[in-house]
Amino acid sequence: MPTTLTRIQVTQTSQLRDALELAEREWPGTPRSELVARLAALGAETLAGRRSAKRAARRAALEATRGTIAYPPGYLEDLRKDWPE
Repeated sequence: MPTTLTRIQVTQTSQLRDALELAEREWPGTPRSELVARLAALGAETLAGRRSAKRAARRAALEATRGTIAYPPGYLEDLRKDWPE
């Protein structure tokens, strides 16, 4: 079908073949090009979810450790004595 969208060529490796077979069971009768597009979209959703989970875990770790490190009084002044201006 004519389109103005950019097309890509994908080599059918054994890993892609297995993924397409699984996708064909999930979406029977769907053209292979559409299966590749659906698999790519699902992969992107999965990656976005993982990134979001990692970000949430980092923020939770920061919250859990917030305020646990206390520098002694005068620490910064003592540190600056070692650095001539």
